[in-house]
Amino acid sequence: MAEPQPPRLARIAAYVLFFLLGVVVSACGSFVQALWPPVGVLLALAATAATFYAGLRVTGTRLGAAAPAAGWFLAMVLLMVPRPEGDNVLWSNATSLAWLFVGSILGVICATLPTRSSWFPGVPNPPR
Repeated sequence: MAEPQPPRLARIAAYVLFFLLGVVVSACGSFVQALWPPVGVLLALAATAATFYAGLRVTGTRLGAAAPAAGWFLAMVLLMVPRPEGDNVLWSNATSLAWLFVGSILGVICATLPTRSSWFPGVPNPPR
Protein backbone atom coordinates (compact mmCIF):
# COMPACT_ATOMS: atom_id res chain seq x y z
CA MET A 1 0.00 0.00 0.00
CA ALA A 2 3.01 2.31 0.18
CA GLU A 3 3.93 4.70 -2.59
CA PRO A 4 6.57 3.51 -5.02
CA GLN A 5 9.96 4.59 -3.77
CA PRO A 6 12.65 6.30 -5.82
CA PRO A 7 15.86 4.35 -6.52
CA ARG A 8 18.08 3.73 -3.49
CA LEU A 9 20.89 6.11 -4.51
CA ALA A 10 18.40 8.90 -5.20
CA ARG A 11 16.81 8.36 -1.78
CA ILE A 12 20.19 8.53 -0.02
CA ALA A 13 20.99 11.77 -1.83
CA ALA A 14 17.54 13.11 -0.89
CA TYR A 15 18.10 12.21 2.77
CA VAL A 16 21.37 14.15 2.82
CA LEU A 17 19.83 17.13 1.04
CA PHE A 18 16.82 17.19 3.35
CA PHE A 19 19.11 16.96 6.39
CA LEU A 20 20.98 20.04 5.16
CA LEU A 21 17.70 21.77 4.32
CA GLY A 22 16.54 21.10 7.89
CA VAL A 23 19.69 22.82 9.20
CA VAL A 24 19.09 25.83 6.95
CA VAL A 25 15.38 26.11 7.83
CA SER A 26 16.21 25.93 11.53
CA ALA A 27 18.88 28.60 11.33
CA CYS A 28 16.79 30.95 9.18
CA GLY A 29 13.66 30.32 11.23
CA SER A 30 15.49 31.14 14.45
CA PHE A 31 16.22 34.61 13.15
CA VAL A 32 12.84 35.14 11.45
CA GLN A 33 10.86 34.24 14.57
CA ALA A 34 12.77 36.85 16.55
CA LEU A 35 12.63 39.49 13.82
CA TRP A 36 8.83 39.65 13.43
CA PRO A 37 7.52 38.40 16.79
CA PRO A 38 3.87 37.50 16.20
CA VAL A 39 4.04 36.59 12.52
CA GLY A 40 7.64 35.43 12.30
CA VAL A 41 7.14 32.34 14.43
CA LEU A 42 4.16 31.29 12.30
CA LEU A 43 6.16 31.82 9.11
CA ALA A 44 9.10 29.84 10.50
CA LEU A 45 6.80 27.01 11.62
CA ALA A 46 5.12 26.89 8.20
CA ALA A 47 8.52 26.54 6.52
CA THR A 48 9.48 23.85 9.03
CA ALA A 49 6.31 21.84 8.47
CA ALA A 50 6.69 22.15 4.69
CA THR A 51 10.28 20.88 4.87
CA PHE A 52 9.39 17.88 7.02
CA TYR A 53 6.35 16.98 4.90
CA ALA A 54 8.28 17.41 1.65
CA GLY A 55 10.92 14.98 2.91
CA LEU A 56 8.19 12.44 3.62
CA ARG A 57 6.58 12.77 0.19
CA VAL A 58 9.73 13.05 -1.93
CA THR A 59 11.40 9.95 -0.51
CA GLY A 60 8.24 7.99 0.24
CA THR A 61 9.64 6.90 3.62
CA ARG A 62 9.33 8.10 7.20
CA LEU A 63 13.07 8.51 7.29
CA GLY A 64 12.55 11.22 4.69
CA ALA A 65 10.72 13.30 7.31
CA ALA A 66 13.14 12.33 10.08
CA ALA A 67 16.22 13.49 8.14
CA PRO A 68 15.24 17.19 8.02
CA ALA A 69 13.98 16.91 11.60
CA ALA A 70 17.41 15.65 12.69
CA GLY A 71 19.11 18.55 10.91
CA TRP A 72 16.59 20.94 12.45
CA PHE A 73 17.30 19.61 15.97
CA LEU A 74 21.07 19.74 15.45
CA ALA A 75 20.91 23.39 14.39
CA MET A 76 18.56 24.21 17.29
CA VAL A 77 20.97 22.72 19.81
CA LEU A 78 23.85 24.71 18.34
CA LEU A 79 21.80 27.93 18.32
CA MET A 80 20.70 27.52 21.96
CA VAL A 81 24.26 27.47 23.28
CA PRO A 82 25.27 30.95 24.46
CA ARG A 83 28.40 32.45 22.98
CA PRO A 84 31.35 33.44 25.20
CA GLU A 85 30.49 37.10 24.61
CA GLY A 86 27.07 36.52 26.16
CA ASP A 87 25.10 36.65 22.89
CA ASN A 88 22.19 34.28 22.34
CA VAL A 89 20.26 33.50 19.19
CA LEU A 90 17.35 31.88 21.03
CA TRP A 91 16.13 33.49 24.23
CA SER A 92 13.71 32.08 26.77
CA ASN A 93 10.73 34.12 25.61
CA ALA A 94 7.35 32.97 24.30
CA THR A 95 8.19 33.02 20.59
CA SER A 96 11.47 31.15 20.98
CA LEU A 97 9.82 28.51 23.14
CA ALA A 98 6.91 28.19 20.70
CA TRP A 99 9.42 27.83 17.87
CA LEU A 100 11.25 25.07 19.75
CA PHE A 101 8.28 23.07 21.03
CA VAL A 102 5.85 23.39 18.13
CA GLY A 103 8.66 22.69 15.65
CA SER A 104 9.52 19.54 17.59
CA ILE A 105 5.90 18.43 17.54
CA LEU A 106 5.70 19.07 13.78
CA GLY A 107 8.76 16.89 13.26
CA VAL A 108 7.21 14.03 15.20
CA ILE A 109 3.87 14.39 13.42
CA CYS A 110 5.43 14.35 9.96
CA ALA A 111 7.71 11.43 10.83
CA THR A 112 4.72 9.32 11.92
CA LEU A 113 2.39 10.12 9.02
CA PRO A 114 1.53 7.25 6.68
CA THR A 115 3.70 7.04 3.60
CA ARG A 116 0.86 6.40 1.18
CA SER A 117 -1.06 9.27 -0.31
CA SER A 118 -4.82 9.51 -0.46
CA TRP A 119 -7.42 12.21 -0.53
CA PHE A 120 -8.15 11.71 3.15
CA PRO A 121 -5.83 10.16 5.75
CA GLY A 122 -6.80 6.59 6.55
CA VAL A 123 -8.70 6.03 3.29
CA PRO A 124 -6.79 3.81 0.87
CA ASN A 125 -6.34 4.78 -2.77
CA PRO A 126 -8.65 3.16 -5.30
CA PRO A 127 -7.15 0.06 -7.00
CA ARG A 128 -5.42 0.64 -10.33
